[in-house]
Amino acid sequence: MEEEQKTRVAVDIFGQTYTIVGSESSSHVREVASMVDDRMREISTRNPYLDSAKIAVLTAVNSVHDYLKLKEKIEQLEEELNKLKG
Repeated sequence: MEEEQKTRVAVDIFGQTYTIVGSESSSHVREVASMVDDRMREISTRNPYLDSAKIAVLTAVNSVHDYLKLKEKIEQLEEELNKLKG
């Protein structure tokens, strides 16, 4: 069985450098890292007393919240589409 090609990309998130290994393109990984960095900086600006670990957790919580809302919206749209088809 062929092994999937892995990409290694060094990215900067909230002042720290991380090497991300995955099957996505390097541009995709950089875009994701940039979005995480932006969200962490936004949270840090609104809550300057928080340390980076707390900022990271809040970023994760906000990101999962956004994901679940989008997932619910997709499910709702799929239901509406199925009603129109049927």
